[in-house]
Amino acid sequence: MDTRIIITLGLLLGTLLAPAPSQAQLRLLPQITQPLADRLRPITDPLRQRVDTLVAAPLRELGDELLERHPKELTRDPTGQVIVRGQLLALPSSDEARARALALPGVSLIETRTLDGLDLQVLLLRADADLLLRLRALDPDGRYDFQHLYFASGAIRPAATAQEPGSSGGSPEPQRRIGLIDSGIAADHATLQAARIETAGCPAAHPAAHGTAVASLLVGSRGALPGARLLAFDAYCDAADGGSALRVAEGLAWLARQQAGVVNISLVGPPNELLQRAVAAAQRRGLLLVAAVGNDGPAAPPLYPAAWPGVVAVTGVDPRRRVLAEAGRGPHVLFAAPGSALWGADVAGGTVELRGTSFAAPLVAALLARDPELEHLRAAAIDLGPPGRDDIYGWGLVGEALRLPRR
Repeated sequence: MDTRIIITLGLLLGTLLAPAPSQAQLRLLPQITQPLADRLRPITDPLRQRVDTLVAAPLRELGDELLERHPKELTRDPTGQVIVRGQLLALPSSDEARARALALPGVSLIETRTLDGLDLQVLLLRADADLLLRLRALDPDGRYDFQHLYFASGAIRPAATAQEPGSSGGSPEPQRRIGLIDSGIAADHATLQAARIETAGCPAAHPAAHGTAVASLLVGSRGALPGARLLAFDAYCDAADGGSALRVAEGLAWLARQQAGVVNISLVGPPNELLQRAVAAAQRRGLLLVAAVGNDGPAAPPLYPAAWPGVVAVTGVDPRRRVLAEAGRGPHVLFAAPGSALWGADVAGGTVELRGTSFAAPLVAALLARDPELEHLRAAAIDLGPPGRDDIYGWGLVGEALRLPRR
C-alpha cells in the first residue's frame, strides 16, 4: 500500500480513537477531518461494502427480513424470537393432560404429528401466544412452547474469482455417510454429481443457496467427503414456516430412522421445548449432532441446537486463525474450523464465497464422519486460546488440513 495512504489511514484512526476534544479543538476539527474523509472515501467505501457483504447477519436482521415477507404467517414471541403466528407445540404428560389442554377456550388441534424414530408425539395447536403460560400451568409435567423458527448461520455472495475445479479434497469415499438438516440442495450441480444424495422433507425439490453450499463442503467433488452418501432433510421447503422447530424435529426423526450417524445442523435459534426433546431423543438413538454456534457476536446469548448438552458446537476462524468477529462464544463451544475465504456451490450452478459458522460446522461433521471419536478429534486440535478448552475456540482448530477451495 502507498505510504501516503498508510499515513492518512493512521491519522484518521487516531482522530476517531482520540479522547473527546475540547471546545477549541472542536472548532478546528471540520477543517481537518472533512477533507480527510473526502480523500479516504474512495478507499473506505469499497472496504466497508466488502465487509458488510461478507459478515453473516445476526438473527434479528434475518428475522426482520422474514417478517417483511410473511407478516400474516409470522410474528415475534415476547422475547423477540420469530414464531409462526397462532401456533403452539405441545407434548402433554398424559392423556388427561391432553384433554385438558384441548378443552381450554381458544385452543384447537391442527394435527398430531408422530415422530417415528424418536418416540415422540407432538400436538400442533391453534392458539394465541398468550395461552402458552396457561397451558404450562395446566400441565407442569408436559412441554409446551412456541413454534420457533431457526435460521441459517452464514453469509453467501457470488464469487468473482473462484478457483477453477481441480482435484478433489480427498479420495472418493462412497462408504461414508453423513446427515444434514438444512434448506434444499441443487443436487444437479456439477460438484455434487459424484455424491449419492438422498433427500426428504418436501414433496418436491426446493434448491436453496445455503443448503447447496453446505452440501458442497460436505460431499462435493472438492469437499471434505467427496462422493460420500448424503442424507439431506430440507426443513424449509420454501414455505413461510420453513425452519420451524417442528420441521427440524421431523428431520431428526427421519435421520434417526436412517441411522445417519453424524448429522450437521448449520441452523440457529432460541431454546425450544420440543426441539430440545427431539435432540435428546436423537442422541439416545446414536446420532452425533454437529451444529454452528451462530453469528450474533461474542456478547450474544448461546444459540441452539449448538448449546444443548452433547451437541458438538463449532465456531469459525479466518485464514489467520482468528475467530470470526461475528461468531458466538460460550462454554458450549467445542471446536473451531475454517469459516471464511471458502468457496462453495451456488444454487444457480456457479460458485459462491462463504463466511460464517454455518460453513465451519460441516468441516467438523465430516471429520467426525471419518472418525466419530471426539477424543481423537480433540487430540488433533490446534490450541489457539488459553491452554485447554476456552469459550472462544473450544478445544482448538481442526479441519485446516482439508484441501478445500479457498480464496
